[in-house]
Amino acid sequence: MNIAIVGTGYVGLVSGTCFAEMGVNVTCVDIDSSKIERLLHGEIPIYEPGLDEMVKRNVEAGRLHFTTDLRTVLDDVEVVFSAVGTPPDEDGSADLKYVLAVAKTFGENINKYTILVTKSTVPVGTAQKVKMAVKAELERRGADIPFDVASNPEFLKEGAAIKDFMFPDRVVVGTESEQARKVMSRLYKPFMLSGERMIFTDIPSAEMIKYAANSMLATRISFMNDIANLCELVGADVNMVRKGIGSDTRIGKKFLYPGCGYGGSCFPKDVKALIKTAEKNGYPMRVLKAVEEVNEKQKEILFDKLSRHFDGDLKGKTIAMWGLAFKPETDDMREAPALVLIKKLNEAGAHVKVYDPVAMSECRRRLGDDAVEYCSDMYEAALEADALLLVTEWNQFRMPSLPVLKKTMRNALIIDGRNIYDREYLEENGFTYTCIGK
Repeated sequence: MNIAIVGTGYVGLVSGTCFAEMGVNVTCVDIDSSKIERLLHGEIPIYEPGLDEMVKRNVEAGRLHFTTDLRTVLDDVEVVFSAVGTPPDEDGSADLKYVLAVAKTFGENINKYTILVTKSTVPVGTAQKVKMAVKAELERRGADIPFDVASNPEFLKEGAAIKDFMFPDRVVVGTESEQARKVMSRLYKPFMLSGERMIFTDIPSAEMIKYAANSMLATRISFMNDIANLCELVGADVNMVRKGIGSDTRIGKKFLYPGCGYGGSCFPKDVKALIKTAEKNGYPMRVLKAVEEVNEKQKEILFDKLSRHFDGDLKGKTIAMWGLAFKPETDDMREAPALVLIKKLNEAGAHVKVYDPVAMSECRRRLGDDAVEYCSDMYEAALEADALLLVTEWNQFRMPSLPVLKKTMRNALIIDGRNIYDREYLEENGFTYTCIGK
């Protein structure tokens, strides 16, 4: 089976590589010629564990190809996936210009029945706009060529994307056509051998499912952060509360961990976009507005705790930060709590030393060389520090050498933004320790 995937960002590259791994002949398309050139030379533009080896293997096997021109492959493929970016506009709504550009090129150049599948996260109603864009180009050509559009949202977690794609909880496909349904079933069959997990819906429902899923997970996080902040005020332990409610099978244990706020490419953008979609339809998403408000405030909580410890005077203090990415196993800093924290520390006159296993280059790209001091390892970041802030729970941060920290830090203060340390053990070793929700 031959397919094309437009967009070699996180979703497009992972999806294309995983399809190739299952024997599909895949051409990944991107208008960024430098990115395609790098991919042709084996350079992976994103960090995802295991992806570089899988890309190399499938390129060498002749199943994975890269090009800048979608037109050159349309005659050979049955399905075109659109996995281009949908960045938020200034008002928070999703910008569909790249999605509609793919539809235009598709309509200008198809010569046989082909399915155009939207894999990008897009607002409800986008598929109809895509369909009209394709029809407009066909009419302009005077061509009567059959095609279908479909929605196939992705559910990939950064850091575990390959596993999520190869062993999906579910595959959602929204389509109006039995022919498209059969083609998509055949394409995904290799991923379903251990059980049928394909969900076919109408197209608007498929478009809504992705937004609703991410918004529900974001809601759980903000809810637990609200509970954690209240626990601190009333003397409760949020970890005990989390275990107590998570053991209820109606609630479950996942996404109940309090912290210093969520970030990344999906949750913030999708919550904003769903709020905006509702507004355009005359409905206020009151719960999601609160979710967003709680999260934005939670990104300041480590700064607030640090500022209280030093009575509001951080000028001249040296502050170490462990972790920059919004979560472990990625270099993604989009909407990361670390960015808010660095900004507030800079404004307060503190000297900020940072270390992250993979996101240092991304931080330098975003902030330059002046905002923070980039360190070669976690202990260099803590050297002569007045406080250490744990921002991202990378595995290598979980069991630090306390004697080394005690010896090298100017002030033995640890503020844990992810609740990964044991208070009693740290205090026994002479540290002042604070976390979220205790």
